[in-house]
Amino acid sequence: MDTIDDEILGILQEEARISFSDLGRRVGLSANAATARVRRLERDGVIVAYRAVLAGDEPSTGPRPGLEGFVDVRLREETDSDAFLAWARREPLIEDAAHVTGPYDYLLRVRVRDTAELDRLLRRLKSGAGVAQTQTRLALR
Repeated sequence: MDTIDDEILGILQEEARISFSDLGRRVGLSANAATARVRRLERDGVIVAYRAVLAGDEPSTGPRPGLEGFVDVRLREETDSDAFLAWARREPLIEDAAHVTGPYDYLLRVRVRDTAELDRLLRRLKSGAGVAQTQTRLALR
């Protein structure tokens, strides 16, 4: 990563739908060079998602609604750690994933609307992401 990558990330955070030609113009690159940099940032896991923010859902300075939780994850023996991390980055309910030491492989920070949504996420982790075991804690404040 260099200063141009930092500029690109700043612009994309404000205007995710900007054209590659406009993006390139703003950072002093051709459209092809800007495209290549964005694709590399995606491939390297720096850019993990693009989201639409609907009216009324704009980020606020206060706490976000819903439940915040922390999920310890132990992967199945045959599960590839990089493949799991790629899956976690695509899951919108997972805000952060840290590879950790100890009896678990990952610590996930999640944000869900309610316990039913948490239950569905835990089921997806075990059925589609190669997770053998989870332990969940909910933040009280």
